[in-house]
Amino acid sequence: MNGGPTGFNNASVTRAFVIACALFTIFFGIRGRPSKLGLSYQDIFKKLQLWKLIVSVFAFSSTPELMFGLYLLYYFRVFERQIGSNKYSVFIMFSVIVSSLLEILALSLFKDPALNLLTSGPYGLIFSSFVPFYFDIPISTRFRVFGIRFNDKSFIYLAGLQLLLSSWKRSILPGICGILAGSLYRINFLHIRKMKFPEFISPFFTRLSSPATGSSSTAAPSRNILGNAPSYVGRQVEGNYPSSIGDPAAIEPPEDSIATLVSMGFDRNSARQALVRARNDVNAATNILLETQSH
Repeated sequence: MNGGPTGFNNASVTRAFVIACALFTIFFGIRGRPSKLGLSYQDIFKKLQLWKLIVSVFAFSSTPELMFGLYLLYYFRVFERQIGSNKYSVFIMFSVIVSSLLEILALSLFKDPALNLLTSGPYGLIFSSFVPFYFDIPISTRFRVFGIRFNDKSFIYLAGLQLLLSSWKRSILPGICGILAGSLYRINFLHIRKMKFPEFISPFFTRLSSPATGSSSTAAPSRNILGNAPSYVGRQVEGNYPSSIGDPAAIEPPEDSIATLVSMGFDRNSARQALVRARNDVNAATNILLETQSH
């Protein structure tokens, strides 16, 4: 199991979010205030320090949390590749807003001094992502270590457990709120899964994060593999597979078929076009994509 192709190809929103987390953590770490950025009931409702609602989403409170957090965010870019940048932006916003509201509600209800200052960082997004990770990412490898059973998803769970317990109560509560937010998204609360941002979101984050990375090669728009392939490849594919022209049932492939090809590392748009050409046959579409990439 892996997150698909290395780097942030077709994951511009994730790249921008990871860069923002790193920059916020470094900036406030230099100023010596990383441990004071977490949410507390008193700061929000008594002191009206509303700026913490934004800063606490991006800045981690320690270097170990930053390392594990960025690793998990980097892996979970696979979800942006599956559903597209526009819908993934909705997932990020929903997870962050709902988990933050749940944290504030919990602080006001518990009134526990030990929970007076929650740890900062994108715990809501990270642990919200564990919900689709559990349900949608299949296990591909199983193995034993000293008689204990593991699989290829175990390392992601262990990294999440380390992050969840990094600050004990201060980090457990944000993690639980994130899982609840992910569960609400999973059950399509308020039909949230049908929403998406305008089409300019992906190009916007691509341009936004390109200067920070110093390279535009990985920030290029999603490649249309079938469209960029030489013309003789297109003719070869058309000869080997039946055309979908004039077949209304093959115009729009099922979302789960597209997600299957995207999880294999193919570009979303190319996967959709291959499914259209293959009449929604996933195996035939895979062959089309592999034949196209080989030229």
